[in-house]
This record gives sequence, structure tokens and C-alpha cells, in this order.
Amino acid sequence: MKEMLVSEFKAKCIGALKRIKQTRQPLTVTLRGAPLAVVHPARSGKQAKRLGGQRGAMRIKTELVGKDFTGDWELLR
Repeated sequence: MKEMLVSEFKAKCIGALKRIKQTRQPLTVTLRGAPLAVVHPARSGKQAKRLGGQRGAMRIKTELVGKDFTGDWELLR
């Protein structure tokens, strides 16, 4: 993991971010030798799952509407 002083990062921020994107390697920003922040490349490729994105992934095997659950309710009384 490459390290860079905070003052150098401030001066060369755009170039450093482009290099992180290109190399896919994180960068540690330091202040007086101590780690201040770690900059990781952004995830790319996949979009967030949309509503209905799992359509067709499950299959209902039994009829849920026609079931009689009255016996279960009687046990709770």
C-alpha cells in the first residue's frame, strides 16, 4: 500500500485519485508519520439491486391461502 503525506495529497489530489482508480491499489494518507486516512478505489460494474430484481428466483411449492390455521390459533388461547 502506497503512502502519501497529507500536504502532498492536498496538492496532488486529482492525480492521486486517478492513479488509485487506474491501479486499483489503496493509498494511505499520513500526518506526521501517523495514518490519517485510507483511500480505496470505488466499486465498479454492479448497480444496486432494483425492486423486483429477484423475480422468478423463488417458487411456492404449497398453497398458502387454502391452509386451515384455526387449530394453531386455538393452541394459543
